[in-house]
Amino acid sequence: MAEFTENRGRLSPSAGEKAGEEDGRTQREVSVSNGDCGGLPADALGSAGADRQGLEAATASVVLDPKSGIPRRTSIIKDGSRQRKERKKTVSFSSMPTEKKISSASDCINAMVDGSELRKVRSNSRVYHRYFLLDADMQSLRWEPSKKESDKAKIDVKSIKEVRTGKNTDTFRTNGIYDQISEDCAFSVIYGETYESLDLVANTADVANIWVTGLRYLISYGKLTLNMIESSQNSLRSSWLGDLFDEADVGGNKSLSLCAAVQLIKKLNPGLKNVKIELKLKELHKAKDKMGCDIIKEEFIEVYHDLCTRPEIYFLLVQFSSNKEFLDSKDLMIFLEAEQGMAQVSEETSLEVIKQYEPSKEGQLKGCLSLDGFTNYLMSNDCHIFDPEQKTVCQDMNQPISHYYINSSHNTYLIEDQFRGPSDITGYIRALKMGCRSVELDVWDGPDNEPVIYTGHTMTSHIVFRSVIDIINKYAFVASEFPLILCLENHCSLKQQRVMFQHLKKILGDKIHSDPPRPEDNYLPSPNDLKGKILLKGKKLPNTCNSSEGEVTDEDEGAEMSQHMSIDGGEQQTVAQPKKFQLSKDLSDLVTLCKSIQFKDFPTAFQNQKHWELCSFNEVFASRCTTDYPGEFVNYNKKFLTRVYPSPMRIDSSNMNPQDFWKCGCQIVAMNYQTPGLMMDLNIGWFRQNGNCGYVLRPAIMREQVSYFSANTKDSVPGVSPQLLHIKIISGQNFPKPKGSGAKGDVVDPYVYVEIHGIPADCAEQRTKTVNQNGDNPLFDESFEFQINLPELAMVRFVVLDDDYIGDEFIGQYTIPFECLQPGFRHIPLQSLTGELLPHAWLFVHVAITNRRGGGKPHKRGLSVRKGKRSREYATMRILLIKAVDEVFKTATQPLREATDLRENMQNAIVSFKELCGLSAVANLKQCILALSSRLIGADNNPVVLFNLKDQYPVMEAQGLLPDVLKKVVTAYETMIQTSRTLLENSESVYERILQVQKAAMEFHENLHDMAVKEGLKGRKLHKSVESFTWNITILKGQADLLKHARAEVLENLKQVHYAALTCNLAKGGPSATPSTGSDSRPRRSLEAIPEKAVGEEDISDEEEN
Repeated sequence: MAEFTENRGRLSPSAGEKAGEEDGRTQREVSVSNGDCGGLPADALGSAGADRQGLEAATASVVLDPKSGIPRRTSIIKDGSRQRKERKKTVSFSSMPTEKKISSASDCINAMVDGSELRKVRSNSRVYHRYFLLDADMQSLRWEPSKKESDKAKIDVKSIKEVRTGKNTDTFRTNGIYDQISEDCAFSVIYGETYESLDLVANTADVANIWVTGLRYLISYGKLTLNMIESSQNSLRSSWLGDLFDEADVGGNKSLSLCAAVQLIKKLNPGLKNVKIELKLKELHKAKDKMGCDIIKEEFIEVYHDLCTRPEIYFLLVQFSSNKEFLDSKDLMIFLEAEQGMAQVSEETSLEVIKQYEPSKEGQLKGCLSLDGFTNYLMSNDCHIFDPEQKTVCQDMNQPISHYYINSSHNTYLIEDQFRGPSDITGYIRALKMGCRSVELDVWDGPDNEPVIYTGHTMTSHIVFRSVIDIINKYAFVASEFPLILCLENHCSLKQQRVMFQHLKKILGDKIHSDPPRPEDNYLPSPNDLKGKILLKGKKLPNTCNSSEGEVTDEDEGAEMSQHMSIDGGEQQTVAQPKKFQLSKDLSDLVTLCKSIQFKDFPTAFQNQKHWELCSFNEVFASRCTTDYPGEFVNYNKKFLTRVYPSPMRIDSSNMNPQDFWKCGCQIVAMNYQTPGLMMDLNIGWFRQNGNCGYVLRPAIMREQVSYFSANTKDSVPGVSPQLLHIKIISGQNFPKPKGSGAKGDVVDPYVYVEIHGIPADCAEQRTKTVNQNGDNPLFDESFEFQINLPELAMVRFVVLDDDYIGDEFIGQYTIPFECLQPGFRHIPLQSLTGELLPHAWLFVHVAITNRRGGGKPHKRGLSVRKGKRSREYATMRILLIKAVDEVFKTATQPLREATDLRENMQNAIVSFKELCGLSAVANLKQCILALSSRLIGADNNPVVLFNLKDQYPVMEAQGLLPDVLKKVVTAYETMIQTSRTLLENSESVYERILQVQKAAMEFHENLHDMAVKEGLKGRKLHKSVESFTWNITILKGQADLLKHARAEVLENLKQVHYAALTCNLAKGGPSATPSTGSDSRPRRSLEAIPEKAVGEEDISDEEEN
């Protein structure tokens, strides 16, 4: 293999390079190694040779003696912080993998026999590097070195009760280095009659998966493990591929030509490159010293297995398959319910999935989903990350139009920059097809009495106004039936204005909204009211004008930029007065609901502006408003439409960040559609929701007349329950080489950024490690957690970059609103810089969303996020200094405390139960019961605990004497049910009391200003008093909503317990009626977990490095 090298400054060398640093002798890889998972903070990932604190990094490779195959002592790394040599860049001319791909249980067993270095974590925060291996007879798990005698430094496989993934034992939870340990690299072996735990951390998530999968097979099948694996190994795949091979072998030669074999594999996996398949087949022939190019069936199957098996999906399959090489209908049903969040899944549902996605006839007949069928399902639209409900209009479209974000374009006619770029009607076609609902027409006098569109005072080319109106008429409602706004910047003479009017009336006709606004209304009509209508935004003559024309101010954006920069009516910036021009009365009358006016300041606007009047803000001026007056800006946008356009200084047509203005409720944020990049990614991603109709309903807190919201908050939003987003980046598929990149050949070194965009409190980003020289199927296996304080305004952006010493290059991205995320295992299609789908390029991820109670720093307490009443934070009312109003708000203190106690007690009890089940707070109760099920079955295969489902509240009933560890589980379950019952029985009365206080307080709303003045409040005190009133109302609404959501959560939990008990055959008296309704859950973790004994320090001697 030819190589050339260069320093690239990465964090972790590859496993092969590490072994080469030792002495260059024979080496053997035990797994796919993709760098370190051991717990560096995100900001340290980019620095080479970083000093490792706490857990040290170590590679997964082990140097073997060439004769005996026994690991050398020198390969057991004791100091992971030692300096590494420079990482070297390699270009390979071979298709042979540099690391062995793990794709079957036998691979896992073999790797365990070879052994791995793992880190053993103890309760005193000490970490010991040990070499673990499985005895050749597969009867015991050993580790070395150890101060114990060799026969004691082992665990009998027969004594292992369970293998638990993640940091889900008391040793992990109470550990001082909890945050330094990767969730994906940690696992625990629960063994012995006292349920002790051996807590281990692998160097990569792949190594952890190998040990978890292999040990679970051993627990299930014991000595018969290899026989079982042998008998079931890929039989469904082999029969399917054999049939395909025979169909392709039309001549009956029992072989295929090299070209035919390549094309057949390419057809099955379109993302593979022809040259890679061909090279693999040739190398197989070379390894066998075989002459000729014909491919026999066994070779075809072997190459397909090597190239098309995805280890991460294999590990997932065996996790749910009861340690089989396929999923039966019941296994799949559990996966769909517990992980994918599907409600009330029956075996018929599972069989439908199998029928649709299983490629082998044998699997379809037997009702089994093979690895290939499971891969097909996970890559189908059923497992797309985007919620299918959001692909159609699903939001309330009967709110005033000012309550929506509106997809908007700036200088729509341009297809390049706004200084010298060409104008073209394709700009309008593209924008309208993308769901844009506000387009711009900058109209000037043209030759032959025909108005033209272009950017004034620049060298941009011209297009005829009439042709643009024709295109708008044709495409206005192709992507959306909701109203289209035409932003007319009219610079024409009266003569050509009459031509404009004639074209508009003749071409658009009745589509133009012509009904004048009704003064008695306080808000604009809704999108539903305006379906199929075109609204003209422009200047309008006063109603008193009776002549055929009148004078108005110029609409040039340059003129608007020089508007009076007065916000509070005080300080003003002296600027030139905008020039006047003559406006045709006919053209003026076409403007109805979007009359352009000049903004002066917020107090003036609140007092004088009519709801049909619209202000345009230059982005510089709008940014000042968002910074200095965020609360006023939000309140202003509750009633009035605001258009924000880019600064004229952006001569390259770059884009502003729309989130900066959406957070203040600005509806029409005009974007340069012709300029791709992050900002357009955000705009396109945001308007994907609600059927891509161009209208997205703003968060309730930004619409309600009395609500408190500051756009620049860097903390949680009052009245809104924060959410925790848990994302695991698992793997990638078929990443292309970045466009224009030629220096590295075909080599790609990808890594992934996960970005959160929203209000300032939510903005965050984290990145994975770099996977070196693998763009085809890189494995990342890294988990991240983000707190989302205003979910309705948050977006998640996945960005794949190529790590390059010259400058990291863009590969692909996908942006999605937080509210559109689907939980579970999902594939994400990647898009190019210009928004096109990249062929066969995907990210594979796991998504889970929990409320804030599911997060926190567990190791500080050992009880996850449970809070006692003393440390509990209660919502409080602010004092207004208006006696009558303060007395009303004071009556809310007790019901607010009761509401908090009901919620917190219930949530704390659930967390306790989850921990005793051996699962994290991210798990749902369905997963908890499934995890417990194996432990609830006695030695005689009869249940030791059954669920009595006759009552609304399922009861765990012991069927005999229970061991202490199960007694703790039953007690925790009873506490959870009791707190849930208390909440259901008391929540309605508390909810009503909170609403009564809110209703009583709102009676003061209209007269609040006068009451404050009577109390002697003025100036800042008066403003503060009104703000405190709004704050209190927001808190009352929010707390009432939280209690309502908690009630719904309890009902959903009870259904999950009910369904899980039936699924696991743990229902007393056999199957019973299921609840009549169900709702989607947001699932997370794996199923296999049982309770553990809390091991005290007296049980383990920390002095002994065992």
